Amino acid sequence: MTATGVTTPTTTKPESQALQCMDIWGGTEAVDRSFSVPGLDVHIVSAPYQGDLQGGDIYYISMCGSGRVARLAVADVSGHGEAVAQVSTGLRKLMRKYINTPDQARFARSLNEKFLADSRDGTFATAVLATYWAPTDHLILVNAGHPPPLLYRYAEQKWHTVTHSAAGVQAASDDEIGVRNLPLGIIEPTGYDQFAIKLEPDDVVVLYTDALPEASDANNRLLGTEGLLDLCEQADGSEPMDLADRILAAVDSYRAGSSADDDQTVMVLHHNAAEPPPMGVGDYLRFLGRMVGVVGPSTATH
Repeated sequence: MTATGVTTPTTTKPESQALQCMDIWGGTEAVDRSFSVPGLDVHIVSAPYQGDLQGGDIYYISMCGSGRVARLAVADVSGHGEAVAQVSTGLRKLMRKYINTPDQARFARSLNEKFLADSRDGTFATAVLATYWAPTDHLILVNAGHPPPLLYRYAEQKWHTVTHSAAGVQAASDDEIGVRNLPLGIIEPTGYDQFAIKLEPDDVVVLYTDALPEASDANNRLLGTEGLLDLCEQADGSEPMDLADRILAAVDSYRAGSSADDDQTVMVLHHNAAEPPPMGVGDYLRFLGRMVGVVGPSTATH
């Protein structure tokens, strides 16, 4: 991989790769890979629809801020398979261009503006954008019409959904626009809210695309977010190494032999709570100041 480009994922599963400052990695292809950044172990599994080479799901990870800021994203372009691969590639390029925007709400706004200008035939995308700030163990989130992330609190041994209302905090926004948090490519202008949760050691956050909660059983009953939470409870969040595989296997079992009818992606973030590299007071204040709009510490509950 290079510090200036996006690597091409492979279907092999090498050892966890430690990202260096300014490394950027992402794609739309089938993948099963693990990465590490200061404070987080990251495992990404993505499977395009019907075994296509590329799909409409996008995964992204980068590291900047002298190893103290990791940025992560999971997005889902409407449709599936190779039919939307070109649109997905375009959105991935936009994410790469704006990945270092400090404010996640403004990042989402920029993506929405560009995606709306470039997309055709009513194509839209949902996305979860996240920034991990290692010095304080905060995960800063923006949700653009995407299924809510799931949080496993290790100390509680319990799973929760993650939304700004569930977190019990006042969301910080980039502006006063009334229509908020819609998928990318619906309307312009759209405002976005961001909020932060403080991660404790061995907490786990799961980002995923809607193929999981939209899975249906033999009686055509949708799994839904609540059902996915139940499956995660059974999958044991205290063992994060292969959690993505166990979640996908549980969803496959729920489908009772039917194949997935969309691309599916799972990104698991395990908070190992490792200390970031040393930083001087001036540098710390400068980087902290750039993380504008961040809401103070909180714990998300379902």
